[in-house]
Amino acid sequence: MNRREALSATAAAVVAGEPLARLLAVESSRGFYANDQVQIGLIGVGGRCRHLVRSFPALPNVRITAVCDVWDAALDVGRKLADPQALATRHHEELLARKDVDAVLICTPDHWHVPLTIAACEAGKDVYVEKPLTHKPEEGPAVIAAQNKYRRKVQVGTQHRSMTHLIEARRLLREGIIGTVHKVQCTWNRNAPRAQRYKDTLDPRTVDWKRFLGNAPDQPFDPYKFRQWRWFWDFGGGLFTDLMVHWIDTVDWFLDVGEPAEAVSIGDYFSAQGVWETPDTVQTLLRYPHKQLQVHFEGTFSSNRLGSMCEFRGTEGTLYVDRGRYEIIPDRGKNRPEPRQVILGAGPKGLDFYDKPDGELLHLTQWIECIRDRSKSPACPAEAGVRAAAAAHKANRALPMFPKKAR
Repeated sequence: MNRREALSATAAAVVAGEPLARLLAVESSRGFYANDQVQIGLIGVGGRCRHLVRSFPALPNVRITAVCDVWDAALDVGRKLADPQALATRHHEELLARKDVDAVLICTPDHWHVPLTIAACEAGKDVYVEKPLTHKPEEGPAVIAAQNKYRRKVQVGTQHRSMTHLIEARRLLREGIIGTVHKVQCTWNRNAPRAQRYKDTLDPRTVDWKRFLGNAPDQPFDPYKFRQWRWFWDFGGGLFTDLMVHWIDTVDWFLDVGEPAEAVSIGDYFSAQGVWETPDTVQTLLRYPHKQLQVHFEGTFSSNRLGSMCEFRGTEGTLYVDRGRYEIIPDRGKNRPEPRQVILGAGPKGLDFYDKPDGELLHLTQWIECIRDRSKSPACPAEAGVRAAAAAHKANRALPMFPKKAR
């Protein structure tokens, strides 16, 4: 019996008098059968979506049956990624109405994440949505409610929660190997002139600009904003929501910290002055007094020093993690932990040079497993995504250049 046959059996049982709520619960808990295909719709076929789709060949019995984007060029790319008979449309409503779409991958600008996730849940689709889950903190309760009301498997794309070396590092920390943690240091530093990208012109006739704007304020078509939306407040949130959110989610996952009580932030324009609205170099200090914890984050596009990493500084030692390794560094004290290190990857290994594990593949695999087996829970459900985004929003709202009308 495949999924369609199971649903037909459910309908027959309803006619026979079985309570619908109980039958739906049984069907939901059953999930997909092992040989059933999971049919995916892509909403937003930009660079991030294309990066994730590279993992699809490693996912058994998964195929792309529909694609949606407001830009003709991206839609053409989506057609090549999908089945030959797949739907291609500018209208997400048309995609969500399809019976041959079981789940959706949402890789749109940030301001569309919550509206699309809610609409997908209402349509009975499971959801993989890119981070940050929310564009504004007040969106959080509604998206959590939709996930739970419609019993959907919502996976937020903060993939650290599915990376095996970080799962092991978390276990060690929670066993107390470095003592009590009062200070966490996170970085995401790059040396990349991002502000100079995508300054060429774009034919407005190839873009549904009104649909791109969605709930954002009405404004004239701007090809630079359209492709560099992460750095403009109406559509994104800069370094805090784009990059810091990964490590803040990791801190919450490791330490169960919830949302910070306050943030103190600074920002500057060293490579994007007069081009971006969000600063290209930032720092923030987040306070969690209920956990006796401070978390500091720095990010820039002017230097690669320290790269992307997170250090948990405890009373007995320090736990260093990045996307390819963890390291235990002993500190003073009678209960000093033994130094240890795990570096993942193939070929010659060193502290700075190694092949990082494919976190996206691990995270997508975990989501697909939850779709097939409804008793399993996503590694990063909506509740976690809302908490991580809330910390990023608090950091942004503490910036002097954050729009006063949006505070």
